[in-house]
Amino acid sequence: MGIMKIYAFEVRADEREAFDRMAAECGVEVIMSSEVPTLANAELVKGCEGVTTLGMGKLNRELLEAYQKLGVRCLSTRTIGFNHIDLVAAKELGILVCNACYPPNGVADFTVMMILMCLRHYKQAMWRGQVNDFSLHGLQGRDLKDLTVGVMGTGKIGMQVLRNLSGFGCRLLAYDVYQNEEAKSMAQYVDVETIYRECDIITLHMPLLPSTRHIINAETIAKMKDGVILINCARGELTDINALVDGIETEKIGALGMDTVEGEEGIVHADRRTDIISNRNWFYLHQFRNVIMTQHMAFYTEQAVDSMVRCGVEGIVKMAETGSYGTMLTR
Repeated sequence: MGIMKIYAFEVRADEREAFDRMAAECGVEVIMSSEVPTLANAELVKGCEGVTTLGMGKLNRELLEAYQKLGVRCLSTRTIGFNHIDLVAAKELGILVCNACYPPNGVADFTVMMILMCLRHYKQAMWRGQVNDFSLHGLQGRDLKDLTVGVMGTGKIGMQVLRNLSGFGCRLLAYDVYQNEEAKSMAQYVDVETIYRECDIITLHMPLLPSTRHIINAETIAKMKDGVILINCARGELTDINALVDGIETEKIGALGMDTVEGEEGIVHADRRTDIISNRNWFYLHQFRNVIMTQHMAFYTEQAVDSMVRCGVEGIVKMAETGSYGTMLTR
C-alpha cells in the first residue's frame, strides 16, 4: 500500500512549516493549497484518502458525495467549530470526520480584551489619536468590577473566560445546558432569561447548532439592559446581524465586540481592499464608532495554529487506522 495522501485546503503561510513537520512525523504526503473547498475544485482531491480544511467553505452533501467518489474516506476541520460540514451526509457516505482542539487561552484572552476595549471606547479613542484629536468628550468608560457579566457557554473556552474575569471582581453569571462544577466556584448558573435581564455584558462561547443559531435576535435583545455590551468570539451566526444593526441604531446595544459576524465568509482572512463586496449589513455594522469587528482572529496564536495543524493531520491518520471518529465533535 502506498503512502497516504492528504489534501489540505485553505492553508495559510503560517501553517506550512507545521504541515511539513506533521507530514514527516506521521509518514504521509500533504498536498497544500490556499484554495477554499468548492464543488468546482473537487477534482483536486483525487487520489487522496484524507482532506483537511478550515471553515470558509461549506462542505455540503453534494461536495461530500464528490469527495467520496474520488476516494476520500476521512475529513478533518482544523477548527473547533464544525457547522460548515454536513455531518449527517458524511455519516451516510461513510466519511469519517473530526474537528480540532487547541488551548482555550487565546480566544479567552481576546474576549477579555474585547470587553475592555468596548468598555473604554478604545475604537473611538484610537481613531481620534490618529488625527491628533486628544479630547475626552464621549470617551468616559465604566469599571468592570461594578458590572455583571454573563458567559453563555461554559465549555473549555467559556471556562477560561470565567477564570480570566474572576480576577476583575465583577459579578459573573453563567448559562449552559451542561453545568460545570468548576464554573460554580466562580459564577452562578442561571437561566438564559436571567442572563438577558441582569447582565451589563454578555459574551458568547457556544457551538453553532440549530438550537443556538440566532440565539441573539431582536426578541432576546429587547429583554436586555439598555446599553448592553455583546461580545462574540465564537460563531457569527449565533447573532442575527439585522438585529445587531437595529440594536446599535436604536442605542439599545451600547457596544459590540465581534471577532466573528454572520456573513463573514468570503470577507475575512484575505485582503479585500480592491474588491467590490456586496454585503451591506456587514460593512454598515463595521462603521459604527461603538462596534469593534476583527477578522476572526481570536484563535490566532502560535500555540493554536500548531495544535490545529496537528489535529488536522493526526486526526485523519488515526481515523484511517481505526476506522472510527477521531476528536469528538462536541462542545
